[in-house]
Amino acid sequence: MNRREFLVKSAACLAAGACAGPWARLASLAKAQPAVDLAVVQGPSPRANVRKAISLLGGISAFVRRGDVVVVKPNMAWDRLPEHAANTDPEVVAEIVRLCLEAGARKVKVFDRTCNEARRCYLRSGIQKAAEKEGAEVPFVLEQRFVKMSIPEGEELKSWLFYRDAVEADVLINVPVLKSHSVSGLTIGLKNLMGILGGDRGQLHHRFDKKIVDINTVVRPQLTLLDATRVLLRNGPQGGNLRDVQQMDTVVAGVDRVAVDAYGAVLFGRDPAQLGFLVEAQRRGLGVLDVKRLRVEKVSLAA
Repeated sequence: MNRREFLVKSAACLAAGACAGPWARLASLAKAQPAVDLAVVQGPSPRANVRKAISLLGGISAFVRRGDVVVVKPNMAWDRLPEHAANTDPEVVAEIVRLCLEAGARKVKVFDRTCNEARRCYLRSGIQKAAEKEGAEVPFVLEQRFVKMSIPEGEELKSWLFYRDAVEADVLINVPVLKSHSVSGLTIGLKNLMGILGGDRGQLHHRFDKKIVDINTVVRPQLTLLDATRVLLRNGPQGGNLRDVQQMDTVVAGVDRVAVDAYGAVLFGRDPAQLGFLVEAQRRGLGVLDVKRLRVEKVSLAA
C-alpha cells in the first residue's frame, strides 16, 4: 500500500464511522496532506529537532487547534535517567508541550502507565519536571479511569481496557523512544501505545504481532514523533548500562505511524520487513512499510 492508498483508506474508514471519536481529525489530515511523509531531523538540540520536524509537516497548527485537549504519550515506563535511553527524552516532550500550548491547546496532558513505580519513573525520567515547566498536566494513571472498548477490526482481541483520557482527547500525539525490546525486537510507536492500556498487558506478548496491531486499529494518533536522541541498542526495554546507549541526536515525525516505525527500524539497523508487527500493520492497512516509497525530507541542524 502506498501513501495515497493509506490516506484514502483512513478517510474511507472515517466516512464509514468505524473510526469515529477522538481520532476523527484524521479526516482533515487526509484532505490537508503534509508536503512530506516523514521529517527526519538531526542536530545537537532535541528541542530544535522537534521544532524543525513539525514545521516540515506543516507546523503544529496542522494537528492542534485552539481549545483542543491534547494528550502527549511518551515512554516514561522505567525508573531510569534520560541518559539510559529507556524513556523518551524530556526535552523532546517539553518542546511538543510548548508548541501545543502555543497553538492554543486548552490543555496538554502527559502520562504513561508505567512498568516500574510511577512516582520514580515520572521523576527520574525528567519528563514530569520538564513537561510541567512548559504548562502540561502530568497526572498519574488511575485504575478507575480505564474503560473497556470493543475492537471491531481485532483478529486476536475483541475488546480491551483503554485509558479514558487518551480516548476522549481531541488530539493524541505519540512520542516513543527508539530502543531494543526482548519480545518485539524493537519498541517504537505502535508498541508505545501499550502505555494507555489497562489489564494484564503481559497477555499481549503472546501472539504479539497481531495483538499490538489489533490495539492500533482502535487508537489512531494524529502525529507520531520518534525520539532517537539516545538509542538503547541492547538489553531493552529497561536497559541501565550506558555502554548499551548510542547518541543519534535524531527525531523522525510523520502522520503514518507505520512509516515512522519502519524508518526507526532502519535507523536502528534492522530491516522493517523482518519485524512481524510492522508487516502485520501494513497488511491490515495501517500504513506504509517500504520507506523507499515515502517522501522523506532530511535536515541536519548540526553546527
